[in-house]
Amino acid sequence: MKKQNWAKRDPIKNYFPLPNEIYSLSLSAGAIAVYGYLLFREDRKTYQCLVSYRMIGEAIGKSVNTVRKYVMELEERGLIRTERTTVTTWDGRKQNGCLLYHILPIQMSMEQFYARQLDAAELAAERQKAEKRLAALERKERAAGC
Repeated sequence: MKKQNWAKRDPIKNYFPLPNEIYSLSLSAGAIAVYGYLLFREDRKTYQCLVSYRMIGEAIGKSVNTVRKYVMELEERGLIRTERTTVTTWDGRKQNGCLLYHILPIQMSMEQFYARQLDAAELAAERQKAEKRLAALERKERAAGC
């Protein structure tokens, strides 16, 4: 059997980093795919990319409406920010263009995610205290009524 020489992988040339934290944000698989595609297409100096829903959908194998849903999910989680663009046609009319995506630092999104989790835990603790008080009040009423 002949030994094959595989090309060495250049870590910068043909790859882009996908942060490990993305998997701890409870994102859907489609949203992770959209985020990965946006990172693939972004300008590494400006952290922006200009692509259409159709281009993203073709790349990840989803419909335009599904891609729109995933983009909204990424915006809600604070991973990206979108900006509308306009295009001027040759006859001078202005039309809507593609969205300009700003890829935000993952640390901002992680802090937001942890703050939401903390708020949910505090709300659950308050609800549990209220249920205990209500149960104690009902026991007192039953004891006084007997």
